[in-house]
Amino acid sequence: MTTSDAAATPPATPSAGSSDAAKPAARDPWDLPDVSGLVIGVLGGTGDQGRGLAYRFARAGHKVIIGSRAAERAQAAAAEPLLGGLGVEGAANADCARRSDVVIVAVPWEGHAKTLEALREELAGKLVIDCVNPLGFDKKGAYALKPQEGSAAEQAAALLPESRVTAAFHHLSAVLLQDPKIAEIDTDVMVLGERRADTDLVQALAGRIPGMRGVFAGRLRGAHQVESLVANLISVNRRYKAHAGLRVTDV
Repeated sequence: MTTSDAAATPPATPSAGSSDAAKPAARDPWDLPDVSGLVIGVLGGTGDQGRGLAYRFARAGHKVIIGSRAAERAQAAAAEPLLGGLGVEGAANADCARRSDVVIVAVPWEGHAKTLEALREELAGKLVIDCVNPLGFDKKGAYALKPQEGSAAEQAAALLPESRVTAAFHHLSAVLLQDPKIAEIDTDVMVLGERRADTDLVQALAGRIPGMRGVFAGRLRGAHQVESLVANLISVNRRYKAHAGLRVTDV
């Protein structure tokens, strides 16, 4: 081969399987979307957990709608001193689901399936965040229940096939959430889901609450372990007279 022939020959390109092939840069797991403009609905917003989450998100600047089976009950809760000055609205569950961009499910476990079955149409296409913990109680304390579907979140996914179901906000103290004197909630939020775009969004929502951080913790099939851990936290809180949360180290 002459020098001119060599110069005219294009360099070889790495094959698709070559270790030299260009690889896309890994995504920064903390590069999360802007969620500041999302309207947040809270089903079960008249209960302690739901009211606490509504308060924290409204305090962070979100439009919040709390839902209840009876619109009057939700409206009364929204007018209480904790929420009244933050623009929180109360509505029947169906109206809450319909008007919200993201819907948090914070209803009692006993009414979980019935509530979601009734809202399948209103929740279609919505991002649903299930924070329900299936628990039982006896003389020995709290213990985890395992639904037929595997977890509350998996039950939600089965009942809402047209929704984007995630799981998060299980380990938060309702007492701390509702205390106006506490500016920051010192805890991590375990976030589970099937699509990264959805879990990124939920992580970003968790980060809207000062002191809180959302951490991806796997797919929905792992939700039972996360839901069950609440029983252990209840035991911690009873022994140490605390409102314990979780922190994930080294991430």
